[in-house]
Amino acid sequence: FSSFRFDIYRKVPKDLTQPTYTGAIISVCCCLFILFLFLSELTGFIATEIVNELYVDDPDKDSGGKIEVNLNISLPNLHCELVGLDIQDEMGRHEVGHIDNSMKIPLNNGDGCRFEGRFSINKVPGNFHVSTHSATAQPQNPDMTHIIHKLSFGDKLQVHNVHGAFNALEGADKLSSNPLASHDYILKIVPTVYEDMSGKQRYSYQYTVANKEYVAYSHTGRIIPAIWFRYDLSPITVKYTERRQPLYRFITSICAIIGGTFTVAGILDSCIFTASEAWKKIQLGKMQ
Repeated sequence: FSSFRFDIYRKVPKDLTQPTYTGAIISVCCCLFILFLFLSELTGFIATEIVNELYVDDPDKDSGGKIEVNLNISLPNLHCELVGLDIQDEMGRHEVGHIDNSMKIPLNNGDGCRFEGRFSINKVPGNFHVSTHSATAQPQNPDMTHIIHKLSFGDKLQVHNVHGAFNALEGADKLSSNPLASHDYILKIVPTVYEDMSGKQRYSYQYTVANKEYVAYSHTGRIIPAIWFRYDLSPITVKYTERRQPLYRFITSICAIIGGTFTVAGILDSCIFTASEAWKKIQLGKMQ
């Protein structure tokens, strides 16, 4: 009995082996190929991947049932004293002329206005709209042509690997539309959670949008246009999670690369060597 019997890696004496130029070329190519695949696997192991999943839930339960909204819109043909923001929803909220955390910047020598506001809405269907409803005196022909620079909900996600409709209305240009027309933007808001490598979660919202344009008359027969943002929330939550490839998977890939490459290279070298030896015998007339 000897422990040498358990050796599955039996060694061939060097005087029984034969080096060849073909084997040398295949060996060099094999090493370069292994190096290339190793570096590729190492890059993938170091980099993080984004995994997404869908589930039904309200992710941000600590928000008090509120969603933060950021709105930035320019109305180049409407004075700032006429511009106002109104908010209403199915919980009974009806606020005309919301002014908290908002700013109006005159444009075109005071003939236009840029409205920037940050406010919260309840997590129920509702709407907020930019109009002249809060003005003390209604203009005869209010011009609601506009450009939307930003409309986003929740936290801002600055992640390159996550592509979504977090600011779907950015750059919406309605300057060429009917000045007296009202605009309806129907939004479907989708809660979104992003969890980084440390486990910290950020809550944002993506949304889809549909738009229609029409002329609306009041009960007095006057045209009072507005820019409406009607929203509803989806029960489906999208979650993005940062993950890094497990170490065991990286080691498995490296072993597969090295073992597979050497095996294939050995088969290729054996075939070439056998064929060359057979060709030599044919040339010498030793093979019938």
